[in-house]
This record gives sequence, structure tokens and C-alpha cells, in this order.
Amino acid sequence: MTKPEIVAFVSQQADISKKTASAVLDSLVMVIHESLKSKGKIKIASLGTFRVLDLHARRGVNPRTGDEMTIPAMRVPRFTPAKALRKAVKKQK
Repeated sequence: MTKPEIVAFVSQQADISKKTASAVLDSLVMVIHESLKSKGKIKIASLGTFRVLDLHARRGVNPRTGDEMTIPAMRVPRFTPAKALRKAVKKQK
């Protein structure tokens, strides 16, 4: 599902304009970004938990050349789905 499809769906479900629905979606994404930057975690009931994972520097191999290299330490986002989301997806099969 793409952003325009989400905006259209939210607009229809909430009986609001597409412009308002787009602003709400943009605000939600901004809140998630800011919360992960500052607090490192955000939990949304029945959806899941977004958190920041700190990865340590490690050695790796360049697949093109086969040379050893150091992969720098980094912070990456991770998502863990809530039980309700896992159940909803499982029922689809």
C-alpha cells in the first residue's frame, strides 16, 4: 500500500478531506522519527514497537573484492509487531 492509498483510505474511513488525512499521516511519521531520535522507542498498541538498536563495529568482507573491511558502528531502527498485528496477518492465510 502506498502513501496515496493510505491517505485515500483514512480520508474515506474518517470522513475527512484527503489534505487533512495527508497532514495527519505526515504528523504521525514525524512523531515516530522524533521519538526514535530522542527516546529510542515508541510503542503503538495493537501495531507494535519501534526501537533503535545500537550495532557495534565489526569486521566484514567486501563481496566484490573479498577484502576484509571494518563495518562502522551504527544505530538502526527495528520494528517488533504487536500480538494483535501478528494474529491479523496470520488469519489471512
